[in-house]
Amino acid sequence: MKQPVGRRRSHGTPLFRFSSFYTRLRFILILLAFVALLPPVYFHFKLRRLHQTKLRKCGWLNNPPLVCAHGGDSTNAFPNTMSAYSIALHSQVDCIEIDVSRSSDGVLFALHDRDLQRISGNSTSKVGHFRSNEVKIFLTGSSLSLLRLGAIKILAVAKSFCSFVGTICKGESHHELIHQHACNLGDFQTLPNDFENLKLKELDVYHQSGNSKIPTIEDALKLISASVRQVILDAKVGPPSYEKGLANDILSTVEKMQCKNCLIWAKSDSLVRDIIKLSSDVAVGYVVMVDPHTGARTNLLRMKGPKVAGVYHQLIDERMVKILHGREKKVYAWTVDDVDSMMRMLHMRADAIVTSNPTLLQRTMQDKRTQCLEEGFSLTR
Repeated sequence: MKQPVGRRRSHGTPLFRFSSFYTRLRFILILLAFVALLPPVYFHFKLRRLHQTKLRKCGWLNNPPLVCAHGGDSTNAFPNTMSAYSIALHSQVDCIEIDVSRSSDGVLFALHDRDLQRISGNSTSKVGHFRSNEVKIFLTGSSLSLLRLGAIKILAVAKSFCSFVGTICKGESHHELIHQHACNLGDFQTLPNDFENLKLKELDVYHQSGNSKIPTIEDALKLISASVRQVILDAKVGPPSYEKGLANDILSTVEKMQCKNCLIWAKSDSLVRDIIKLSSDVAVGYVVMVDPHTGARTNLLRMKGPKVAGVYHQLIDERMVKILHGREKKVYAWTVDDVDSMMRMLHMRADAIVTSNPTLLQRTMQDKRTQCLEEGFSLTR
């Protein structure tokens, strides 16, 4: 018999039911597999994230930054004094940064204009305004500094007064004026008899006592260079000569003192370039900061030769560190004096942290080390 047109042949219900059952079974198996795999995958990524967080927080332990004392331990002593250096050395810091300024007669001192202004009480004082024997007059951190400062001011007044009345004082030293009772003017006859003993040579006797004197760069390097991994010479440019001959003066001192672990940097790019031209043996760095005139960050990769970038710490982030490390440049953060900023620089993997409070930084690093190890962080070396 012929099958009516338009009528389909039935394949039977059992086959349809089997196909439907198979589809459901496959769906259930896939669902079970997904449920079974979800926790391991979830915990894998969670553990990975925890590991990355722990690595970010504790990874610096595999390559700890240098603890670099800014002017020595300038929290417990006046900056850039032998006392500050000695305290820092006693704390076993890795590195000491020294400010380098030049007197008007070409002597390099471990002194910052800012600190000179604190000592002198004159907000416009510059190291380059003084001769070396005048810089040596200043004491720091003791009552003798007041005596010296008072003597200097009186001598200055005496000299000015002599000039006012038409007395020729040019070319005479300060102690000669006092010895002559301030150009033999009657008004100065009332000065105490022992005041004429306040000569530079005799004041220098006080200057030689204790560790509160302002050292020359030679004095500073003699004390510290053999006891730390690195010495940073922060070269300051100022009047009257500015950059002229400064690179040569600094390099001559470094060579004379045989400071093989000295690193020289400066905010003046022209000075840094002069140093690079004159010597290929001395480590050199350049400074990255906020331009005081424009408010913008100075160019990060503006110098190829230097292997160190000294970066103002608030500018540092992971991207910057990655870029500089990618160009084989180390990142030295300055000046980091509070715990939160210290922690941040550790997390950013700075290669060195310059701080005025090295003891606080060392304590912070030790506390974090203990915490990381207690939480199971494993050192790779």
